[in-house]
Amino acid sequence: MKPVVAIVPSAGSGRRFGGGKLFAELGGKPVIAWTLQALHEVEVVVEVIPVMRDEDLELGVEITERYGLAKVKKVVPGGRERQHSVYNGLRFIDGKDCIVLIHDGVRPLVKPDLIRRAISALEDHDGVVAAVPLTDTVKEVYEGMVKKTLSRDLLIATQTPQVFPYRVLMDAYTTVMEEGLRFTDDSAVVEHCGGRVKAIMGDHTNIKITTREDILIAEAYLKGRP
Repeated sequence: MKPVVAIVPSAGSGRRFGGGKLFAELGGKPVIAWTLQALHEVEVVVEVIPVMRDEDLELGVEITERYGLAKVKKVVPGGRERQHSVYNGLRFIDGKDCIVLIHDGVRPLVKPDLIRRAISALEDHDGVVAAVPLTDTVKEVYEGMVKKTLSRDLLIATQTPQVFPYRVLMDAYTTVMEEGLRFTDDSAVVEHCGGRVKAIMGDHTNIKITTREDILIAEAYLKGRP
């Protein structure tokens, strides 16, 4: 198997959280430390590249040193939006003949087993995305009025990790950046360029920290772990 390089987009403003969610305390450690440690536990991941806001770079380096995260060889600056941050992370990969794994910095409860399953599922596909079935009924709404109730059986909620061959992802990102298009999901970038993306079962506890209430939920999940 080709080496795996993990890019960890972590340059969001945290507006709904009230700022600073990347470094918020969770179980006695910063959120980002949990995320990076999970990636470090996966043997085939040879390098982890956090992508952070300029003002967070120094603290990011400090955290990697504090927790002995040796696979983090560089912490790189992000961009205006998520896709710019991922694209910048791709540009900092030295060995291009690799597999790229993207995982949100604010999904700290990801389990190493899910990361391994996502990598193993890539095979000859253009991408792999972790996802979970929807538990709520979803409706299409226009100007406050319900237009259609969508079938849950055909819908999934995507998560990270997401895994791609380097060249497939880099070519797709280069294309959408040149076209001036905006995406919030890496697999959507590859899909736009005709890529075949496989979905695997994710984990309902692999939550994204968006609001301060999510810290409380994450704490409860941590306490329930064996």
